[in-house]
Amino acid sequence: MSDNIARVFAAAIATDPTRPLLTWYDDATGERTELSGATLANWVAKTANLLVDEAAVAPGDTAGVLLPPHWQTAAVLLGCWSATLTVVDKPGDVDVLFAAADRAEEAAAWSAGERYALALAPFAAPLRQVPPGFADYVVAVRGHGDHFTPYPGGGEADADLLARGEARAADLGIAPGDRLLIDAAVHPDPVDWLLAPLTARASIVLCGNLDATRTDSRATTEKVTHTLT
Repeated sequence: MSDNIARVFAAAIATDPTRPLLTWYDDATGERTELSGATLANWVAKTANLLVDEAAVAPGDTAGVLLPPHWQTAAVLLGCWSATLTVVDKPGDVDVLFAAADRAEEAAAWSAGERYALALAPFAAPLRQVPPGFADYVVAVRGHGDHFTPYPGGGEADADLLARGEARAADLGIAPGDRLLIDAAVHPDPVDWLLAPLTARASIVLCGNLDATRTDSRATTEKVTHTLT
């Protein structure tokens, strides 16, 4: 069993980096964003470089993540794990904090050296108004490098997270090569919607505000082999 999330991610996209890895739908806004493995890896690298070069974090530091299931959340989480940070979702002292803009007030319960807010808007649009004390993640991350060499060893929690991901993949019946349609509201834990598919080398169709009347047609359009709703 691997103990390095960055290596598992790299292995998941190695065979064909151009194939769709994560497709995001928001049925409330009509958004559809498709990321190949290479495109997601680019966002992950930029995030890891942001953390190391701008936030000045070190292996073993902590990152607070107050984000819902979303393609940008995948980039943030994988970027944090590539930089061997420990990701937490309970208030406390952290070295860096990522929060959805609509959770900025909630983020006041956290003590963080650097804070980044995310609009989670279509087309990765920046925030119209940045909450006080935050930088706009989308604006900040774009200025960083497209490549990042992960550290040789995984983060402190990597082995446990990957074990949980493998167990959930088995529980949910995810097989290698599957294309999964996932209801984000039913499976909000990133172990379910991100790590389990990656450990199984499956691709993801992640749906926010899922309109159940569209599930069948979307499954056909996206060539879905397995549905988690």
